[in-house]
Amino acid sequence: MFNVKKAFGFAIAATLIIVSPVKADEIIKLATTTSTENSGLLKNLLPTFEAETGYKVQVIATGTGKALKLARQGDVDVIMTHAPDAEAKFVEEGYGLNPRGIMANDFVILGPKNDPAKIRGSKTAEEAFAKIANSGATFISRGDNSGTNMKEIIIWNKANIDNNFPSYKAVGQGMGKTLLMANELQGYTLSDRGTFVAYKAKLDLAIDFDGGAALANPYQIMQINPSKYPDLNHAGAKALSDWLISAEAQGMINSYKVQGEQLFKATYSE
Repeated sequence: MFNVKKAFGFAIAATLIIVSPVKADEIIKLATTTSTENSGLLKNLLPTFEAETGYKVQVIATGTGKALKLARQGDVDVIMTHAPDAEAKFVEEGYGLNPRGIMANDFVILGPKNDPAKIRGSKTAEEAFAKIANSGATFISRGDNSGTNMKEIIIWNKANIDNNFPSYKAVGQGMGKTLLMANELQGYTLSDRGTFVAYKAKLDLAIDFDGGAALANPYQIMQINPSKYPDLNHAGAKALSDWLISAEAQGMINSYKVQGEQLFKATYSE
């Protein structure tokens, strides 16, 4: 005979199992760059890691400078960034442990397809930036202390150009929004190639300068020093770092494509 009370009890139990919250030690707080989020890479990688380990990754996508600040404050368990000098300082200060280079792409200078500043054919990024500044063409900067913004400032400094010229606009946005603004204003901007490829269908911009190895863009994952913040999820951070250098994850990074184009190259080696 059908027992209504027993059936109802089973239903309640099943509901409780489904909605039971994730335990604190199962959550990994990852601060990373907007490029890893905007490109769709993390959405491709993390479900596999979570299914295999039982951890749940909470992604905070922001500029590298903000990601490092969150780590210094003990607000995240692990970081994945792309600003080598800033990362080296983070380790030297005793905050970062076990930096691992996991992948790379490169930076490109995007601009209108008719290239009004005539930067195509430039021999260096510095020469291209100088042409943009001297032509009066619009340049859209992320202006957010991200790894991309840090690289941009390095280029301006090497070119001996003050980037406070009238057509320079710092927008304080992530890479995706910066690309959309550059597209709307038909200006130039510096972008990582991965985010550009992911957004290309929405843009009427071209790669007007490709610097190759000179504009390399390496990404690292780093754990937070337990001596600074012992209560963070260090076990989860290590699990994520270990997984990202595994053959499985490195293969997934290499095989991830958007519109048939590879966005990142796996770089980890023992």
